[in-house]
Amino acid sequence: MRIHFTGIAGAGMAAAALMMREAGHAITGSDQDVFPPMSTYVEGLGFPIAWRFDPANLVSGLDLLVLGASAKLGGESNVEVQAARARGVRVTTFPELVGESTALRRNTVVAGSFGKSTCTALMAHILRESGRDVGWMIGAISPSLPDTGHWGAAPEVVLEGDEYIVGPTDRRSKFVLYHPRDVLLTSLIHDHVNVFPTFDDYVKPFGELLRLLPPEGLLMAREHPAIRAIAGEAASRIVWYDTAPCDGWYPEAITYGETSRFTLVGPGGRRVALATTLLGEHNVENIVGVGGYLLERGLVDEAQLARAVESFGGIRRRLDRLTKRSAIPVIEGFGSSYEKARSAIEAMLLHYPHRPLTVVFEPHTFSWRNRDALPWYDTVFEGVAKALIVPPPHHGEASHSQSSFAEILARVAAAAVPVEGVETAEAATAALTRLTGEEVVLLLSSGPLLGLPDSLPPVFDARYGAREAAA
Repeated sequence: MRIHFTGIAGAGMAAAALMMREAGHAITGSDQDVFPPMSTYVEGLGFPIAWRFDPANLVSGLDLLVLGASAKLGGESNVEVQAARARGVRVTTFPELVGESTALRRNTVVAGSFGKSTCTALMAHILRESGRDVGWMIGAISPSLPDTGHWGAAPEVVLEGDEYIVGPTDRRSKFVLYHPRDVLLTSLIHDHVNVFPTFDDYVKPFGELLRLLPPEGLLMAREHPAIRAIAGEAASRIVWYDTAPCDGWYPEAITYGETSRFTLVGPGGRRVALATTLLGEHNVENIVGVGGYLLERGLVDEAQLARAVESFGGIRRRLDRLTKRSAIPVIEGFGSSYEKARSAIEAMLLHYPHRPLTVVFEPHTFSWRNRDALPWYDTVFEGVAKALIVPPPHHGEASHSQSSFAEILARVAAAAVPVEGVETAEAATAALTRLTGEEVVLLLSSGPLLGLPDSLPPVFDARYGAREAAA
């Protein structure tokens, strides 16, 4: 088939496009107003891509148009969608396409409020390093994998399962389209308040996902009261994991450092010594869930697991060190929700306990911008020496009750966290270059963050690099 992806720089869209190309289809794409790392990543994939929406982007003989869910694409009003429909071309979404294409394979869906991307990438990496050519689809970039999407020759496919809705006119959660044989469920904390106003609303699609599991399937579930409450929806076998001793899989004797080490303990007295360069307790938790699942399924042995876990380089924007020489490390995290932001901050406090932590934060997602989420700001920056906050974006603000920049700053200040609003990259850089040299800096967003992930590291390497060399 000839398939065109409108909004191809979306993380899931790019991954699905790669899967379809490897499955033998001819792919084109278009997008506009995109930013790194996805924009630069997609440019290197070799697809014919247009960086504006235009009916002329649709090739003759087009069989299918795949429309991304981002509000900036315009939905049915997008000129490419209108042109495709006028030509009688079917219009669909990437979750529908991926679900249809993989319906007869052994799909493992990685779901949860946080940890999805890391766990999916880690699982794909371990299986690939162990010689198994599985398929995968991941909504983030990992330096340990060649691409975010891969068709694979093995029966297994590992899919990052997003609970967010398919689109404005299709309120199903994306992951219910993926025909799971197994599910790894990492967490269940209220998120996406713009489409799931209450926690009950948020939990409902997870129950729907678990009801799709066949009797021969496996649910690998994080020990948590909210997950316990819905686990009975699954007809499959259930195995639990936790960061504390439990009746399933858990870590023991954790030592944190540039390389952290622990023993993975499983049912029947199984014990595997593991090491990782990933930062934070939450990443130990991710490794426990993925490692326990793969060993339960017999997809790898203990030696293969240990080698691949140690070599896994994580994923972009999940606590990447961006500076090379600076005495002040600049590290980029992903802050799309409270739990993700808090996990990143806690990891920094754990690994840099004696350094004052400065966080540069952008309230990019609807969840962070929604007025109902203002209480998140009361505790998210606990332990932070200073917070620099970028204004929330304006796209989609009319669709929900959006907090103002002043309200966000006032809420953080009321939590007794030193806070400063910075509206330009120049203002943020000026504030950060007044640091003493003892600090550590965390850039936290799911958006462009004024381009600071690209512009700030060379400034820090030039300004603070001499101190490191002298030390």
